[in-house]
Amino acid sequence: MTAVNPNGCSVSIHPYFKVRAGHLDAVKALMREFVGKTATEEKVLYYEFTLNGDEVFCREAYVGAEGVLEHLTNVGALLDRMLTLSDLTRLEIHGPAEELAKLRSPLGHLNPAWFTYEWGVKR
Repeated sequence: MTAVNPNGCSVSIHPYFKVRAGHLDAVKALMREFVGKTATEEKVLYYEFTLNGDEVFCREAYVGAEGVLEHLTNVGALLDRMLTLSDLTRLEIHGPAEELAKLRSPLGHLNPAWFTYEWGVKR
């Protein structure tokens, strides 16, 4: 599977979760479910989890705001389960201003930190 990003309008999401005591094994199993479900998405550019003790970080990016919204619809039930096992401690959303504008209303209730793309290297 190869996602195409013709306009360079990738949007990345950076959620951090603090796993509640006694739930790390359940969260690890849930991470595998997230990855399996996300692997079916056409607009995912990358998607991976990392751990630092009981802190979980999900590094993920999508082709545009549409890819983000499709992903959240796809994994909504899994995310609900994740939030019964952990707390969302920080959420960052990075991307071009025009793509972030499309996400402010549907994701604003999560109180993310919005990072507007300025400069970079793309290959």
